[in-house]
Amino acid sequence: MLPFAVRWEPKNGRRTTLESGGRSWTRGLSLLYVYYGGPMVATVMDVAFLAFVVQKHQATTLHYDFRLEWDGVLLSWAVPKGPSLNPAMKRLARAVEDHPLSYGGFEGIIPKGQYGAGTVMLWDRGTWTPKEPDVAAALAKGELRFSLNGTKLHGDWVLIRFKGPSWLLIKQRDSYASTAEVTGEQPFSVLSNRSMAEIAKEAS
Repeated sequence: MLPFAVRWEPKNGRRTTLESGGRSWTRGLSLLYVYYGGPMVATVMDVAFLAFVVQKHQATTLHYDFRLEWDGVLLSWAVPKGPSLNPAMKRLARAVEDHPLSYGGFEGIIPKGQYGAGTVMLWDRGTWTPKEPDVAAALAKGELRFSLNGTKLHGDWVLIRFKGPSWLLIKQRDSYASTAEVTGEQPFSVLSNRSMAEIAKEAS
């Protein structure tokens, strides 16, 4: 991933600055907008990569939102217990509505009265690579195999649908598989290194 600074005009939503090393980028890039500590900042990725993000979300209940960039949106699953590095652990992942790419970098507070109100942490982010030649067909079939290259999550994974919107997120056996409790051992934000409690203070 290639990091760039982006200035954002809230009134008209236009990018005004996006350059680094003498090169300017205006289109053909996938943007993850990050709301934190002032002007909106974006992580910009080369078009050869697809983004994935995991957002820890304290709404009505605590869960982890697992999101894969595909076809211009973030395909999304709510994972109550979060991802596990242990191939023996099959994590329930409930498919929810697609989210815009612009939401992929959000960390902060969703105000009361809005959908998903509560505290959101950017728990992990990176890129993903589908193992299937036809992702749409794999999703329709209900079995999507892929690899992750993130800060906390790596290696091969699979999403398997077993009933309606309910899927299973399972780590595959490889050199990154482990019995370590990654959600407990690595609880802090990859964006700000803050805890959920520290992020929640934004509302006070």
